[in-house]
Formats: sequence, C-alpha cells, structure tokens
Amino acid sequence: MPAVPLHLSGRPDVPLTADCTQCFALCCSALGFERSSDFAHDKPAGEPCRNLATDFSCTIHARLRSSGYRGCTVFDCFGAGQQVAQRTFGGRSWTDHPELRSATFTAFPIVRQLHEVLWYLDEAQRLADTSTAVPGDIRALVGPLVAETVELAQLDPAGLAAVDLDGLRGRVGPALGAVSGAVRNGVRGVRLSRRLAPGADLLGADLTGRDLRGANLRGAYLIAADLSGADLRWVDLLGADLRDARLHGADLSHALFLTPLQLAAAAGDESTRLPTRLSAPAHWG
Repeated sequence: MPAVPLHLSGRPDVPLTADCTQCFALCCSALGFERSSDFAHDKPAGEPCRNLATDFSCTIHARLRSSGYRGCTVFDCFGAGQQVAQRTFGGRSWTDHPELRSATFTAFPIVRQLHEVLWYLDEAQRLADTSTAVPGDIRALVGPLVAETVELAQLDPAGLAAVDLDGLRGRVGPALGAVSGAVRNGVRGVRLSRRLAPGADLLGADLTGRDLRGANLRGAYLIAADLSGADLRWVDLLGADLRDARLHGADLSHALFLTPLQLAAAAGDESTRLPTRLSAPAHWG
C-alpha cells in the first residue's frame, strides 16, 4: 500500500488509494472469488464474505495469509470503495438501505476499474509534466483522458452501468504507451535481449542483477522470476504478472505503471527500492 493516501493530482476529491474506514466492505461483499491457493472458500459475487463482521471489519484481518486468504492481501480498489460508498451513494450503506444493495454491488466493480485507469493516467500526467522527453503532442493526449475518466467515475448508478470500459481502455492504452515510449527512449546505453518484450514469457526466469533499464515488459509473465538486485528503473510494468517474483534488492524507484497489487503479489524486502508513491507491503520480510 502507498505510504500516504493518494489522490488524483490536483483533485483531492478523487482518491486513488483505499480508505476502508469510509467504505462498506464492498470488496468483501460485491466481488466474488473461487476456492484456490488464494482463497480458502468459494464466495459468489454479491454475497458477503463469511469473515465479514457487522461493522464491516474483517474478523481475520491480522491473519489473512495464514488463514488461506492471500488473495485479499493483494487486492486494492484504488479508492473506488470510498468513492462509491460516500459519493455515488451518499454514505448510505447496503445494509442500512437494502434497496441499494444491487445498485451498489453493480457500481463498485465499474468504478474500481475506472479508478485503476486513473492510477495509470495520473502517473502518465506526472511523467508528461516533469519529463522533457515527453513531447507536447503526447502530453496533450493525457489531460482530456483524465477529465473524461473522472467524469465517468462520478456518474450516478444508471450512468455507471452504461460506461463503455473497453472503449475507454482502447483510448487510454495508446496514450500510456506513447508516454512510456517517450520516457524509455531517453534511457541510453542499455542493450536489451529480444526476449525482454511486451507479453514475454519469463516464468521463473533468472534475471538477477540484470540492467533492464528502459525495457518494455508490459503484460509480461514474470511469475516466480528472480529479479533480485535487478535495475528496473524506467521499465514499463503495466499489467506485468509479478506473482511470487523476487524483488529483493531490486531498484524499482522509477519503474513505470507499477501498482500496489503487483508489489503485494511479489516478494521483496527493505532493500527493494520503490517509487515514492508506493511503500512495501506489510507481509514483505
């Protein structure tokens, strides 16, 4: 989780990190999961978790991982929970107002996806504003997309149900790629293997100590890869699967489009260098 609560740049009314005290346990009720190594039991979407207390707290929060709920510890709503609870439904909970239950549970996953898009766009905006490598025509792409996504996330329940998420992602993806490409092109002197490419299968790969600066590993499969001591500055990690990847001593201080979920799914320690808006997960050794 980030060290401090984050909001969209210039928009303190748009949260990008979760505040569970302002939510009604929507991740524990609206979403579903299947029994697996990440979850100890099946839970259909719309059914409250068996570990959910009446005050919306988790009865096993302190021992989630040891109790078989690792999946809960790697989830992040990007602030969508409190956005839906406090703004979309005006602080009215689905327990006190059962008539809002269906609409609340429908709205949450939509807003959660919109806030994830905003997480990426916020970083792209920061990069565009601070990096001389990003030309004006690319910089101009980001602002309108931020405004559009904020507007969508603040729609009423009926409006949210009609949001075209695929269409939005189809416009946002190229803009993020353009920002990433401009920034990474400024990293010189590093010769990268053809194997290090978007969507690459790097399952269990030994990349210890490698200088990977400027690589495009968007959507790459880095499951159980050993990245200990690797230089991952300016590496595009959007959508990369970092489950059980070893990040001990790795430098991710300027990694691009890294999320709390990716960090929580990986393994690291106090020697792992992270971007300023992220901090090490509580379960890291």
